[in-house]
Amino acid sequence: MSKDIDFLVIGGGPSGHRAAIQAGKAGKSVLLVEQGPSLGGECVSRGTIPSKTLRETASYLAGLRDRSEGVLDFQLASDMKVASLMRRLKNVRENHESYMGRQVDRNGVERLHGRATFLNPHKLEIHLRDGGRKKVSAKHVVIATGSRPRDPENVPIDHELVLDSDSILSLIYLPRTLAVLGGGVIASEFASIFAALGVEVTMIDRRARPLDFLDPELSGEFVRTFEAKGGRFIGSAAFESIRADGYEVKVNVGGGEVLTVDKCLCALGRVANVDGLNLEAAGVELDKRGIIPVDEFGRTNTPGIYAVGDVVGPPALAATAIMQGRIAVRHALDLPIDDISDQVPIGIYTIPEIASIGLAEEEARERHGDIFVGRATFGEIARGQISGNVNGLLKIIVAPDGKLLGTQIAGEGATELIHVAQMAMYARLTVDAFLQNVFNFPTLAEAYRVAALSVSSQIVQRKAA
Repeated sequence: MSKDIDFLVIGGGPSGHRAAIQAGKAGKSVLLVEQGPSLGGECVSRGTIPSKTLRETASYLAGLRDRSEGVLDFQLASDMKVASLMRRLKNVRENHESYMGRQVDRNGVERLHGRATFLNPHKLEIHLRDGGRKKVSAKHVVIATGSRPRDPENVPIDHELVLDSDSILSLIYLPRTLAVLGGGVIASEFASIFAALGVEVTMIDRRARPLDFLDPELSGEFVRTFEAKGGRFIGSAAFESIRADGYEVKVNVGGGEVLTVDKCLCALGRVANVDGLNLEAAGVELDKRGIIPVDEFGRTNTPGIYAVGDVVGPPALAATAIMQGRIAVRHALDLPIDDISDQVPIGIYTIPEIASIGLAEEEARERHGDIFVGRATFGEIARGQISGNVNGLLKIIVAPDGKLLGTQIAGEGATELIHVAQMAMYARLTVDAFLQNVFNFPTLAEAYRVAALSVSSQIVQRKAA
């Protein structure tokens, strides 16, 4: 017997979770289908939560070493177990899963754990974990099945010597040396985490710089900090071969150089989890990269079917995925949608953190012409000196009329500080707001005032010219 509902959401990660809650708040009947044993998807089980838990330990240890100015000079034991650096993970994961469950329950969302497959655009069969099956007819379907690490044919991933971003967290012991293939978010985060833990890390990427979608000053600051901690970035290089040889990995990076490392991490992108969905029955098309093309509202080519999160490709960040889930449901219900596409922050949990919102400098000049750019280094700020957090940069991009167009931050605390700029952009404040309001002293947030003073000076000079 088939059940009729308003929304079927496939996938319980950040985007699917938010889509289900949005539909529930609108008073609609919602079924959330998650293939795993609990909510959260890859984000909770193998992605954001585990990697950021490991990052927190690495960041603390690196900060303790740096801020003691040589008083505490220590190294982790060569037989240090990775799991011992993530002791809080079990509690963090369980608490987050419980929180997500309570949210969907109080919004009247029904949950099933199983695998959904399309029979036609609006009828699906759920293969339950206990072996049972259930057919569901839904007016709207939201595909939020996430992604998995890409497994390139020329990289012999064995999950022992050559790992992907899932199996890297299953390492028993810290390696002495690590090669990281790729220069995207995942590659950069893990490279900086392991470098902070004392591992000799080499990043190899075909692009000239890592995180090349960011303002060049941010990616430049990342490379500078990474190499200052003993890491090495090899850009504009396409590795020629990788061979797992006994207890080590040999990476031929071209030009006659062969790296010999204990472990190799392949972080060369991710692929959409669409296997088993039977998208052909729904008429949903994939592009040549294997992701689901959508418009700004998450609509696929099939009416009534939306796709959100990693399954639609970059930027594949949790914050963006949450926004996409909300927008898709509101569009399906013809509810008002605020245009906040330029106000969604990017947070990258490298060591130190990187955050961005709005326009980068080059794009702002192309759109608005003669803009103002204000900069402040954390070394100029009392809190930066007190905490030993001097290697940071905050940069604001300001329109000719004084409105904030974007902010770029590299430095510890960047993912928190970016929300000041987010609120300023949402309220459409001018740069004067950073000058007319008082910041707690000493705080890193004072960097906004310092950067704003730079812009104010430029404005005065331009008027006087």
